Amino acid sequence: MRMSAQEVNVSAATAVVSVSPVVLSAPDRGEDLQVRVSAPVVGRDLPIIVFSHGHGSSLDGYAPLAGFWAAHGFAVIQPTHLDSRRRSLPPDDPRTPAIWQYRVEDMKRILDNFDLIEDSLPGLSGRLDRNRVAAAGHSFGGQTVSMLLGARMLDRDGEPRKDLSDSRIKAGVLLAAGGRGADLSPFAAEHMPYLNSSFTGMTTPALVVAGDSDRSPLTVRGPDWFADPYFLSPGGKGLLTLFGGEHMLGGISGYEVTETTDENPARVAVIQRMTWAFLRSALYPEDPAWPAACAALRQEPHPLGRIECK
Repeated sequence: MRMSAQEVNVSAATAVVSVSPVVLSAPDRGEDLQVRVSAPVVGRDLPIIVFSHGHGSSLDGYAPLAGFWAAHGFAVIQPTHLDSRRRSLPPDDPRTPAIWQYRVEDMKRILDNFDLIEDSLPGLSGRLDRNRVAAAGHSFGGQTVSMLLGARMLDRDGEPRKDLSDSRIKAGVLLAAGGRGADLSPFAAEHMPYLNSSFTGMTTPALVVAGDSDRSPLTVRGPDWFADPYFLSPGGKGLLTLFGGEHMLGGISGYEVTETTDENPARVAVIQRMTWAFLRSALYPEDPAWPAACAALRQEPHPLGRIECK
């Protein structure tokens, strides 16, 4: 028996409306920021998820997550970062060394433009709860989100760079986000020094999702590297480890996409429900969705993953 929506108290699905691209002026970025906005057609005081895609993707990716969250009561906003394949940013572009920082700024630009975003989608005006905002991201997007939650990039001397956290973000989800910078592979350390992260200041509540078969050329370690954001950060965190999960975690980046090496709809369904439940309880402390979801997963006779909390 696998976890059902009823067992984790997932709300009933509703129809979703979406619009893209919504263009946010960004004169200091080199080009304006384009986002997708998705929301349920009914409901008020909608909590918000701002989602940061993995390297190369765009505002059109991650439909299995964005669609599920929106159908179950969240407004979901997805930017296209500069490292998207659609942008074709050359390696010698002067923005490339700071691409990680542009990503964080993209997310903050969204937080600064809720008025424009509400007006972009017919029927959305006045329906967003701007006090209940979460950030989620996959892979490079997970690193982006970690910075908003309080993680810090370290320079080559191990000194933390500027704190880019944002108090408007109340909770986060890190999906296959990289771990300790000291364990980067030589290639990653040389060419992607912005992945050298410290999680000691990541105080915002977060759910870390990792696959126990996610082996990456970015690190000299194994799949346990992706659990570092949980183990190396302060309390208020959850860790969902997915058995057999590789970097695409069963197919979260899209339906039947070629980059998914471990396609598993049941694994994606667990991620959908567990992330939804975590964010519901993180943004609404009186909501028992998260403890109920954890209990349901632990009671599975053949679970697809395990949960830890601190």
